[in-house]
This record gives sequence, structure tokens and C-alpha cells, in this order.
Amino acid sequence: MTLSTERSTNEKQIAVVGVGARSEIAHHVPIAMPGARVVATVDPATAGRLRSEVMFPGMPAYDAVTTLLASESIDAAIVTTPDDTHADIAVELLRAGVAVYLEKPLATTLADADRVLQVAAETGTALYVGHNFRHAGVVRRMKEIIDRGDIGTVKTVWVRHFVGNGGDYYFTDWHADRSRTNTLLLQKASHDLDVIHYLTGGYTRRVVGMGDLMVYGGVTDRRERPGETMPDWFSFDNWPATASTGLNPVIDVEDVSMMLMTLDNGVLASYEQCHFTPDYWRNYTVIGTEGRLENIGDTAGGTVKVWNRRREWAVAGDTEYPIEGDPSGHEDADLATMREFLGHVFHGAPTVVSPLAARAAVAAGALAAESIREGSRPIDVPSLPPEVLDSFLARSRS
Repeated sequence: MTLSTERSTNEKQIAVVGVGARSEIAHHVPIAMPGARVVATVDPATAGRLRSEVMFPGMPAYDAVTTLLASESIDAAIVTTPDDTHADIAVELLRAGVAVYLEKPLATTLADADRVLQVAAETGTALYVGHNFRHAGVVRRMKEIIDRGDIGTVKTVWVRHFVGNGGDYYFTDWHADRSRTNTLLLQKASHDLDVIHYLTGGYTRRVVGMGDLMVYGGVTDRRERPGETMPDWFSFDNWPATASTGLNPVIDVEDVSMMLMTLDNGVLASYEQCHFTPDYWRNYTVIGTEGRLENIGDTAGGTVKVWNRRREWAVAGDTEYPIEGDPSGHEDADLATMREFLGHVFHGAPTVVSPLAARAAVAAGALAAESIREGSRPIDVPSLPPEVLDSFLARSRS
């Protein structure tokens, strides 16, 4: 008798594909939905399968999705593999009828993003992309203020992202390699691009980008890190950026990126990202017809300030709202995202993020990177094929 047939038929059986640092989100599964549990993992690397024995003890660890599907009866899979593998893995799982939680970004190219959506539309299999930042306290607070009309109709959004841990998070492993990640306007910025779309109610239709590899490209201390993951090397002592050691052998993604966006509803937005700042947080300024908001800090203990009276310069807002949630990181948002995914798959519950929104974030980031590398040429976002768009719009209405 196989492990699968021994389990209760009422049990929701989840697999984890990719056992790296981010796979820890799968530990939320039984909390998010009683009766759901992780029953197997997949990682092509021996180190990943050994890590699985520690992170998911007692669970079989397979070396490929194909082997998993041949051996286990799986209801859903949580995919936390490197970005360049997302599309192929998602397509294989969707074609097998397995609901997919796909860690953001949806893909590293717009063509691959559209390929995944095409298969999801054809098969009708549930696809959920883990844009967990929509559930973060700072975003929920800003959305609440905007929806209440406190700043009138939103007209422009400016986002500055100070990625103080950039060297450890993105330039010490595969993230620094353009062939693996394409651009950090996907891996890192897709959170914020998605939130810009969420707060404004529109999707980017034209982008212009500017950026460069300004610091980490000049650091010569580099090495391979077989079997290691980010927690193995992370330290606040890795400072300043110019003194970094043990960086990835290939570094060809930009460490400073800026982009301008025109949205389909007329909103104008900008996003700036720097990976060698000393502090680590993101700052949103949202300006409407009757005021503006700005967050100071982006985790618990921070504040969203609203100015909606005409005045001279002032530190204090006319109204200030506390940011709730985790004091550091986004574990609360991870739990909420997992709860939403499982509720959607097994009970048809609605979600605050859709595959269309995930595609919009990839389109904005990937095309901005293309613009950067082509001398800041403005690029328009192409439309999805009508049948794919209609398929997802029909699901959102059902």
C-alpha cells in the first residue's frame, strides 16, 4: 500500500516543490486549513532533499515533479523553486490537474507568464501566485484609507525601495545572474508593482526604465555556494556593500533600477530600487485629488500618515494610522496568503490577487528591464489573447 492510499480521503494533500529557504511557507498549511498537510517534497538537488528531511521530516522527497506525480496523489503544490523554473513546473502541474501555489514572480519573461496563463485557462486548474504583500499590514492600511476616500481619487504613486539587505539577498546566489532571474524588477519589485496596481485599480500599459550595475559588479570576491541557502550567509555585518565577500560568480543584473509607468486608468506611477542602502524598507507616496498618504516604516510600529489640509511643510500628518502585523518580515502575510490559496482551491473562496494581476506585475517589470537595456525606450504592454483573458474574467465573476 502506498503512502497516498494510507491517508484519509478527507485529507487535503499538498506537495512542496523546491526545498529552499522560501519553502518554510509550507509550514503554514495545517494552520491555514485544518485537514490539509504537506505529504511530499520535490527538489532536484541532493542538498535540497537532505534539507527536506529536516524541514519536512518523514515526508518522501522526490527528485522531479514527474516522479512525484507518478508516486503520489496530490491535490495541490506549493512551488518555491528559483524563478526561471516557475513556468515549466507550473505548466506540468496544471496539466496534471494539480492546483498550484506559485511563488512570485509568475515567470521571468512575459512570454512564459502568458504560457502559464494559457495552460491554466485551457485546463481550468486553479493557479494562485503568492503576491503576499497585498496582505501586509502597511498595504491593508493604505488600501483602507484610499477606499474610504480620504485622499480623493488617486492620480499618482511614487515608490522608493531601500533594499538594505540586497547584497545578501540578491547578489550572493543565482538572483544576481540575469539568465536566471532576468531582472530584480521581477524578483524584488513584483511585490510593489502589484501593490501599485492594487492601490490604483489599474494595470501598467506603458513603461520606461533606467538603471545600472553600479556597486556589486565591482566586487571581485566571489565563489560558488553549493548546498547553501541565504540564511547560511546572511549577516548585518556584511557592510558596506563595497566590502562584500563571497558574492555570486556571475553578477549582471542592475543594483539600481528606476521605472516610470502609465496605467490603463491614467494614473502615473514611479518605482525606484537600490540594493546598497544601509536601511531596508519601502516608502509609498500616494497622491489623490484631495490629499496624499505616505508610510513611514513598512512593518508593525510604522505609521501611514495622511495630509489632506492645505499647509506648509509638516512632519505630522493631519491623521496618522498605525501599521499592524509583524515587526519584521511578513510571516503574517504569508499565513494569510496560504489561507487564501487553500480556501480558494478547496472551497472556491475569492482571492485578492488574480493570475491576471500577477501577469501585470511581470509585464511591468520585465518590459522595464528591456527598456533599461535598450536605452530607456518606452515600451507598451501587449494584451493577453482574448480567450485567456475571458477565461480568467469569467472565473472572477463566478
